[in-house]
Amino acid sequence: MTIAPIDYRALFVATPSPYLVLGPDLVIRDANAAYCRATGRARDELIGQYLFDAFPENPADPKADGVRNLSASLHWVLRSQQQDTMAAVQKYDIPVPGRPGVFEERWWSTINVPVLGPDGQVAWIIHRVEDVTEFVLTHATRAQPGRAIDEREAMEAELYARARELQLVNEELRQAHARERKVAVTLQEAMMQSPDLGQHPNIAVRYLPAAQGLNVCGDWYDIVDLPDDGFSVAVGDVVGHGLEAAAAMGMLRSALSAAVRALHDPARAMEVLDLYACSVEGALATTVVKAVIDAHRRRITYSSAGHLPPVLAHADGTFVLLDQATDPPLGSRPRHVPRPQAAVPYTAGDTLVLYTDGLVERREEDIDTGLGRLTDTLAGNPRLGPDHLADVLLSRLGVSSGGRDDIALIVARL
Repeated sequence: MTIAPIDYRALFVATPSPYLVLGPDLVIRDANAAYCRATGRARDELIGQYLFDAFPENPADPKADGVRNLSASLHWVLRSQQQDTMAAVQKYDIPVPGRPGVFEERWWSTINVPVLGPDGQVAWIIHRVEDVTEFVLTHATRAQPGRAIDEREAMEAELYARARELQLVNEELRQAHARERKVAVTLQEAMMQSPDLGQHPNIAVRYLPAAQGLNVCGDWYDIVDLPDDGFSVAVGDVVGHGLEAAAAMGMLRSALSAAVRALHDPARAMEVLDLYACSVEGALATTVVKAVIDAHRRRITYSSAGHLPPVLAHADGTFVLLDQATDPPLGSRPRHVPRPQAAVPYTAGDTLVLYTDGLVERREEDIDTGLGRLTDTLAGNPRLGPDHLADVLLSRLGVSSGGRDDIALIVARL
């Protein structure tokens, strides 16, 4: 038996519930027939319009909050990549077609659903509404002073009241989440300060937390000045996300920064960090790579604890992976073992790139594919400045707005 392919476009058009398809920029990409009937608008009027231009706030209603509530829901969906069922019904008046400046009172039940693209980011939002204006206005009409209400009306009133309470609680939770996120991001920014970075105009850094969660993570970068015009760079990745991972990251980053200042040797500094990690909760299995740049001898010495290899890109488009001194992640061995290190020469104008796995790792592909994409981009853009190159790397690897995992990136022109 041959089954004919399903025409999903026809299904969308015929769906009885009103639907919009929005892009991540909240521009209307499509509207089904039920939505057009519910709003009295033609499909061609809506497509290509910013949602809140097509449906602005009612200027005659000083208490109108429909735009604010819907905008909060849609932006939460973009950040969390999860469905949001807006609590209770929302009063959101809509313009009357053909009568500029005139709005019609409307009440809606709304669900916003993200649709993820191949890169794991929100590609579209399905905005589904149900017009419940008749119920709300009928309820308001019945609830006249001195009029007895029957059991069904009492139940409807109770459900409506509970739904409004739920909406208020939901809004309070959103505000609490926003405050917590602000605190978390402030903490992360404070811990990621690299005072010595200001002395290096040829170094660009980028830090992008995972698209989901509180926007704090266990990835870090660091730049440390050393005697005789030398300096070191490092990136690391603590397992996990959230405040606990960020706290472990802060302690490990500080310990490694102090160790390399005292020892000037990446392997010995990593040994100190390995010993310290055993006493830090959440630090086990952390990966980190440290490189020390000797500007006089034009030599890079490096050591890695289970981390992806840095890339030394030459000005002629060739490159070298710094993968000759890789050991297991921190705390992986039951007893102390010296860490390895290796050295490689460089030429003025070469570019050293350190990164965490969020830049190149994708669940649906082999890690070598992401590494190849990284090295191809470096080989094809040898003359770009560090800042421009950092942005190009994020763009070409599809993570300019963040990805499924955290990202720390250092691009150093030597």
